[in-house]
Amino acid sequence: MRIVLGVGGGIAAYKVASLLRLFTEAGHHVTVIPTEAATRFVGTATWEALSGNPVSNSVFDDVHQVNHVRLGHEADLVVIAPATADLLAKAATGQAGDLLTNTLLMAHGPVLFAPAMHTEMWQHAATRANVETLRGRGAAVLEPATGRLTGADSGPGRLPEPEVIFDAAMALVQGQSDYQLPLAGKTVTISAGGTREPLDPVRFLGNRSSGKQGVALAVAARNAGATVRLLAAHMEVPPPAKVEVVQVETALQLREAAMAAAADSDVVIMSAAVADFRPAEVSNTKIKKRDDTADPVITLVRNPDILQELVERRNIAGAGEGQQLIVGFAAETGDGQGDVRAYAEAKLQRKGCDLLVVNHVGTDKVFGQDTNSVVILSRSGSEPQEAAGTKTEVSAAIISRIGFELNHVSPRA
Repeated sequence: MRIVLGVGGGIAAYKVASLLRLFTEAGHHVTVIPTEAATRFVGTATWEALSGNPVSNSVFDDVHQVNHVRLGHEADLVVIAPATADLLAKAATGQAGDLLTNTLLMAHGPVLFAPAMHTEMWQHAATRANVETLRGRGAAVLEPATGRLTGADSGPGRLPEPEVIFDAAMALVQGQSDYQLPLAGKTVTISAGGTREPLDPVRFLGNRSSGKQGVALAVAARNAGATVRLLAAHMEVPPPAKVEVVQVETALQLREAAMAAAADSDVVIMSAAVADFRPAEVSNTKIKKRDDTADPVITLVRNPDILQELVERRNIAGAGEGQQLIVGFAAETGDGQGDVRAYAEAKLQRKGCDLLVVNHVGTDKVFGQDTNSVVILSRSGSEPQEAAGTKTEVSAAIISRIGFELNHVSPRA
């Protein structure tokens, strides 16, 4: 197999020498194209010695071979490691200022990016947008590893180990999209936002949910290869592109939409903040505040338990094999009778869903924030899994866990 190995200008370039060795020892023909900055970290002599091929990063070398066109055309696979923030930006915007970016524009086969950069650079909105753009065009972009970075800092942004990149590259070429796209071919329904229960034409009972976590889950599921249906209650953020959106307002409307959507869904994720109660009566006119009348007394009635009903319907319809995966969310606060984990574990057993994502909420926690910290509980009794960071990062962890549950393989660290 002919592989173009593009090397970005980051300190992690030294680890790519081991990746090159893995490719060549597996019998592949590798052409290394380092950026000019990359040669400041690892010289061309190293790449030539390990690949057995001449190395250049200029479109003006061997012009008679038209390398800026030929290399991309002939490559069965293009791997970029480390994919720096600069390289991701250039690839996303279609720049062609050197041999590597020209080759990316001409590539006919699969392209794999293995990012490496400082945490703040990886989490920056511009980088996230560039990654989403590349994934939307069909490129595979690995999540960076979490660990020690340059200097004393640690966090997400570390180059995945060469063996991980090698495995991903081979799976990509062999069409094993479930490695890079664990939800490929799956239909995923996700509820998001907060329901609103009307009191009258003006007022409603609601909650603090912004919909950010649900939208982030929809993006992560879409990027994992799924066909995504978003049941959108009130949200403070727009829905993502390339997902089906079903608008709902009340818990009863969400129930109706969820039951219909679940019929052809492989995964149902109930991340919306659903009102437990609704007014027993809804006034057709605005309830007036008058000095000559008593204050209104609002009687509440329970809303249906959508999550539990989904599980019950799934269990009745299924024969145990190939059933859909149902994921619940528990936004909990502790009290004198129990802590957050105790309430969540009791809820998991009561609802019967496969996974329960638990977070500790409050007036300054989770709702409306850009970060989150959750614990994923499993009905199978496996060890709880913690995930923290931006809601994008938490969503990636949740979708990775769902992929693990569906594919029955251990997730990579």
